[in-house]
Amino acid sequence: MIVSKNKLVLTGFILLGSISVYAQATKIKSAQPKASNQKVVFFDDFSGSKLDRSKWNVVVTGFHVNNEQQAYVDSSATLYISHKTEAAGANKGVLVIEPKYSPGFVTKDGKKFDFLSGRMDTRKKVEFQYGTASARMKLPEGAGFWPAFWAMGDGKWPDIGEIDIMENVGEPDWTGIALHGPGYSGETPLVNKGFLKPGNDITKWHVYSVDWTKDSLVFKVDDAIVYRATRPMVEHYGKWSFDNPKYLIVNLALGGAYPFKTNGVKTPYNGIPEATVQKIKDGQGKVLVDWVKVTKR
Repeated sequence: MIVSKNKLVLTGFILLGSISVYAQATKIKSAQPKASNQKVVFFDDFSGSKLDRSKWNVVVTGFHVNNEQQAYVDSSATLYISHKTEAAGANKGVLVIEPKYSPGFVTKDGKKFDFLSGRMDTRKKVEFQYGTASARMKLPEGAGFWPAFWAMGDGKWPDIGEIDIMENVGEPDWTGIALHGPGYSGETPLVNKGFLKPGNDITKWHVYSVDWTKDSLVFKVDDAIVYRATRPMVEHYGKWSFDNPKYLIVNLALGGAYPFKTNGVKTPYNGIPEATVQKIKDGQGKVLVDWVKVTKR
């Protein structure tokens, strides 16, 4: 995951130790974010015809990290706005990240990949310190899909702190949360998994969020608390790295270390079984984003 414009570093995986069960998500009558007494400092509902590049950078990579199997490209085939079928249940349009099977794709650095995908961030455009970051998303089911909504500071990882608001590896009934910083990076102990009830899995619309203050980070799904990490909890392992501005990241990785640790699949690709390869070929691996928002009191 990106720490500087040209460098990726190994980040962590969610461990199985800390588990929280949350109730079936509250039904949202409207896809529009709820009004509150908080000030909106960033909002994008993807209502235009193209990605708003005054708010987002499209990230391009040319080398492997975490043993992931995709190259991130700047292409309307892998990252685009839709007002068609995908937008059903959304406020206006949706951001679509659609992975592609492209055997033998060669990056400008000469590295070969068989998959292409999309990643975007707000680095140098929108950064915030404390507040609530949230996104309404639908995720694909299938072993090896690795979508994420997260935030990170600008500088050397892990010193700058990483907040994983939502990660998933294609399993339909849970999403994960994690914090990374000095002394608790990689296979960090500051993790949790939240389980969804049958019939309300990751392929449905859910709001993933974090409430960030100077003393704690509270993670929620559809306003239900999944995990709370306090400053003393974090400082038990290392320095609290959450008093600096963060930028937002949304991406879809494919395979790699975290999916492999969950599914154990070695072939045809690390962490990606043939069934998921076929889903990608059939256009069934899309991540949909209704909106992304940051608010502050």
